[in-house]
Amino acid sequence: MKPPATPDGTAGAPRPTSRDVARAAGVSQATVSLVLGGKWQGRVSERTAGLVRDTARDLGYRPNLAARNLRLGRTRTALLVVPALTNEFFARVYAGAATVAARHGFGVVLYPSPEGTGPAKDPFASARAALDGVIASSMAADALTALRGTGLPLVMLDSDPADPGPAAHVNLDVADGMRRVTDHLIGLGHRRLVHLASAVPSWTFDARARALTAHLAAHPDVTLRTTHAPLDVTAAREAAEQALAGPGPRPTALLCDDDILAAGACKAVRRLGLRVPEDISVTGFDDLALATALEPELTTVRLPAEHIGERGMEALLAVLDGRTPEAGDLPVTLVTRGSTAPPPPG
Repeated sequence: MKPPATPDGTAGAPRPTSRDVARAAGVSQATVSLVLGGKWQGRVSERTAGLVRDTARDLGYRPNLAARNLRLGRTRTALLVVPALTNEFFARVYAGAATVAARHGFGVVLYPSPEGTGPAKDPFASARAALDGVIASSMAADALTALRGTGLPLVMLDSDPADPGPAAHVNLDVADGMRRVTDHLIGLGHRRLVHLASAVPSWTFDARARALTAHLAAHPDVTLRTTHAPLDVTAAREAAEQALAGPGPRPTALLCDDDILAAGACKAVRRLGLRVPEDISVTGFDDLALATALEPELTTVRLPAEHIGERGMEALLAVLDGRTPEAGDLPVTLVTRGSTAPPPPG
């Protein structure tokens, strides 16, 4: 029997196998499997790994993933659970996770759980049969009960590190971010602060509030009031208006848990006939695209969203391979822009 014809009418060559790659590269089939399976680090030299990859590409070799997955008992699919699909931060987390996943022949399914607090239901008839593991970003601990019950490895991002259930935690140093932005305002001379805090019950927002309160203990001359608002521009504007128009001396700075809250705070300042930053300084958290769309541009804490997505996927892959995930919180950065300045006299 002749081999099937290719689109140009010529007889198609047999599909190259891993044995062909090994023979052409002058290595063993086991080495080819390690390199193309992404498990060569510490076992094969960088030079040999590059040779195998180049040889496979030149030969047009494509691994039979279906057979490999069946043999390993894996689907090579991870589930990423996020509080919302409309938030830029979580889109960037997904991009980071998907980039790492693609390098290892994995796919990532994105799945929302309302506000990170409502229960995230099993999105499949059986998550255990459809997935290799779950990554959850900025979720309340009790929102993942159904998925924890599947027995799948769970990696939590931006969540309570004291929770013993997950196989791994990957966190941002949000406490340091709050300390940095607070020091920035105090350094400018602000002594009357309002914390416009997120009303979403989440470890990440609780950690910011605790860090702010603890840090101000060393600054007894600074007064702090806290008001809560949902992660919504209109709700944040209304909460900020009430805080600025309340009794007593007017605050000179609004520290916001999120750039969306900060956008609402800026609107509140303008509606009261005041100016940012001449009368009121405003800070955010996240460094979304919104931060530079505002005028003046927003002083905020930049969170490395893509990096936490990458680390989350790397942690899941480590757990699946029986390795210990990388430890340590990811650093954050204070980005100073035009929304902060010294307070007005008096």
